[in-house]
Amino acid sequence: MFQNKHQIDRSQTPFKATNRPDERLLEQTQEIIYNYLLEIVRAWPPEDVLSEFRSLFIDYESAKNLEVFKSLEDIVLTNQENHFRSTVKRSCYILFNNWEANRQYKFIPQLIHLFQDSSIHQRTLSPGLQRVRAWLRLFVEGREYQDLKVFSTKYEVEADSSKPAKWSDRYTAYLLVPQYSNPDNPVEQREVARVVSQRLKDRFKRDLAMYITRSQMVGYDDKQYPNPSIFGEEVLRIVKTIVARRGNFSYQHLANVFLRQTENQNYRHFKRSLQKYLVFSWTDKELAQTLKLRLSERLDSLYPDKHHEGVDEALRLRTCNRAIDTLTAENAFEPSPVFIWMLSFGNPLALVVILLKLVLASPHSRVHLETRIAQLIRYYEHLAEDECEWVVHFFELFKIIFAIHAENVEYSLVKVASKSDDCEDRSEDYRVFARIKYDELTPGFSEDDNTDEELADLFQ
Repeated sequence: MFQNKHQIDRSQTPFKATNRPDERLLEQTQEIIYNYLLEIVRAWPPEDVLSEFRSLFIDYESAKNLEVFKSLEDIVLTNQENHFRSTVKRSCYILFNNWEANRQYKFIPQLIHLFQDSSIHQRTLSPGLQRVRAWLRLFVEGREYQDLKVFSTKYEVEADSSKPAKWSDRYTAYLLVPQYSNPDNPVEQREVARVVSQRLKDRFKRDLAMYITRSQMVGYDDKQYPNPSIFGEEVLRIVKTIVARRGNFSYQHLANVFLRQTENQNYRHFKRSLQKYLVFSWTDKELAQTLKLRLSERLDSLYPDKHHEGVDEALRLRTCNRAIDTLTAENAFEPSPVFIWMLSFGNPLALVVILLKLVLASPHSRVHLETRIAQLIRYYEHLAEDECEWVVHFFELFKIIFAIHAENVEYSLVKVASKSDDCEDRSEDYRVFARIKYDELTPGFSEDDNTDEELADLFQ
């Protein structure tokens, strides 16, 4: 028989439908349910766990453990809708976590599908069951269920490659970021979201590296090493363009120079240097100047009380986060004017590079940036892909470039014998090779730390 250390003595502290229950007692009833599910998911076959979950939350009938059902009944009888929905939500993630860890992936979408059961929309003579069904309908219409479906979609597509997927499903790794970055979410939700998101990023990183390296070889097999991007063979040219920036003008080295040269600046000068750094090396000087003006409108007035102070890591983080907001989604719900303006020029690569520069200068800003990317995906996902192709290309470039620069993969550009008498370098004269680095990189400057004469006082 299931035993729980938080078991409630109901004879002394009964719940009454007419009185508002004690918050502590409600939490205890929830813990009884959580501990029971944690126990059975570790011991029972997944099919039996699904059946027990259905009995509790969908059919609202006595489960195999009476104490657990009584705990759920207390929440229902006292009309605690928020506690019921939070109990359902956390219960799902408890099962997700364990099935994910044990590679029992197929049961995750099966659990989600329980909430699509037709019985939820049927009327019943039982007041308790009628209340549960009304709450479940609201749950399915809410944000909590949409977060659950992110996992369901991922595993359904993996299980059935013929199943049509929305374009936004390709960016599930980013849609999961708000779930694990939100401290208000249950710890189980945050953990499984973090693990799955990182696994998806690692898989894309590996698939891209394998494709880039193998596709340039004779006898390339597109079935064994398929292109993981939507750009076809064009992705090779894109990667070459990014990797071609090496040495003193690589993005990582420029970030290191920027940090070194702004180390002793006051905050006002730091913000001006940041704007110079972000548009450095742009060939379109007019566009660069316009972007600087738009950034200055947001940044110049930021934290004015700190203008004469030095810049520590925390202030740099907050400033880079505000710059990210300006470039993506200022109100966290819809694209910013600068985002729309930059992509209207038809060159999403420029915007992705600026965002990369911000993260290289402030690595802890990456989660904030990916959260904003997720919000942009949510904003556009209701559109068909051909209706928002321009923004989909931005998301795809973002995924590719951050897989190259912000992950533990090393890309090298090597010149091969030119087939032309022309002395000018051409893209086809180079080959790109990728190597996955499994050991942790040492923090700090990755290139020569000596002050470069060519870059001296660049961002002063």
